Amino acid sequence: MKRGKDNINFDSERQEMVETQIVQKGINEKNVIEVMLKVPRHLFVPEKFLSEAYNDYPLPTGEGQTISQPYMVALMTELLQLTIKDRTLEIGTGSGYQTAILSELSGEVYTIERNKNLSEKAEKLLSSLGYKNIKYKIGDGTTGWKEFGPYSRILITAGSNEVPKPLLDQLSNLGKMVIPIGNRLNQILTVIEKINDNLTKREICGCMFVPLIGEYGWKT
Repeated sequence: MKRGKDNINFDSERQEMVETQIVQKGINEKNVIEVMLKVPRHLFVPEKFLSEAYNDYPLPTGEGQTISQPYMVALMTELLQLTIKDRTLEIGTGSGYQTAILSELSGEVYTIERNKNLSEKAEKLLSSLGYKNIKYKIGDGTTGWKEFGPYSRILITAGSNEVPKPLLDQLSNLGKMVIPIGNRLNQILTVIEKINDNLTKREICGCMFVPLIGEYGWKT
């Protein structure tokens, strides 16, 4: 239900989001639940969507991108099984909301966004919120960020028809990657684990993300 932003209790909305969209749907990792309660999602959505900030669906953020459904953010985060020891690579900074979640649970976060405006806007917001363990890059996320690799965790927040090889190469031994794999309209959220250069894949659920654009993704 849409309501005027002046009448919204964002803390209450966030509490309800976690209870009804996340916990009741099976997310049970304590750290993930706590961080979803903490991070103010409404700060990452355009002002005209403030009344919908905690609703159970993605929202446009401009530049053809979206902020993911809260449940999907929580699910991808839980699948990564993050600890403070992890060096996490995020492909697709977008609004910065998922970046904030990763920052809360990882030791270091390296996030890449191909859209300069989105990257700069997210960096400004995240810096204002006090996040200091994040490095930002504007460029082609499908090629990764070799300079700071390898990464124990990699999250791709856009859909690809296959796993970009540079990202597999930059995933450390015993590392985990979460990526939507499929066509432009529908994908399967997939967990990839690397053990002694052997890869295992586990399909989780259907999903729909914007396409992963780049040298090792969709071309346009």
